[in-house]
Amino acid sequence: MTTLTEHDRLWIRRYHPRPDAAARLVCLPHAGGSASFYHRVSAGMPPFVDVLAVQYPGRQDRRGEPCAASIGELAEQVTSVLLPWTDRPLLLFGHSMGATLGFEVARRLQRDHGVVPRALFASARRAPSCPRDESVHLRDDDGLVAEMRLLSGTDSAILDDEELIRMALPAIRADYRAAETYVYEPGPNLRCPVVGLVGDDDPKVTVDEARAWSRHTDASFGFHVFKGGHFYLTAHQDAVLGLLAKQAVRA
Repeated sequence: MTTLTEHDRLWIRRYHPRPDAAARLVCLPHAGGSASFYHRVSAGMPPFVDVLAVQYPGRQDRRGEPCAASIGELAEQVTSVLLPWTDRPLLLFGHSMGATLGFEVARRLQRDHGVVPRALFASARRAPSCPRDESVHLRDDDGLVAEMRLLSGTDSAILDDEELIRMALPAIRADYRAAETYVYEPGPNLRCPVVGLVGDDDPKVTVDEARAWSRHTDASFGFHVFKGGHFYLTAHQDAVLGLLAKQAVRA
């Protein structure tokens, strides 16, 4: 598949199309995030990797659409959108909430469609089998903004612009609700390799919680700890891109 349908354009941002690429990297944003977070990843990948950044409903140009009510609902939608792109090997990269979503998408591809991704990269997120009792989504608006400042993943100019942040808060709250109410349902392990990535000073996930992703695959498990917090990858992009490219060329 080398062209986007109108429906695809709602969900998939292909900033640097590489129609002859040998593999495809699917990038899944964090809570409150958007596809544009991965523009630099798309630009930095080698020619043999076609990058598909997923745009969730309820933000930016999709602001008029309702946000997904749960990780499961969003996983069903994303899986359906990705099926036409499975003519090439898929790598899934999810950051924070996107890692949980990537896991559920991989499960559905494997279980319902016989498609085993080449790898799942789970970044800055505890393993599905490591629940926490969290309720950020129940805070008032100021509490949500405080959380964004703590994690340092949102441009301070946006956080200081009341109009912009008021526009973004509904999607942020909805994403946090979906992530925090997610309940892992035991089932068959993934048959694809899983790679865990985490910052050593991440307030949202410990190194041990991230390492526990090893429980969820019957294939190989890789693990990488970086200096930094929840958005460690902004300071270590070259290293992360190298890991993705290396996995993309593996048979």
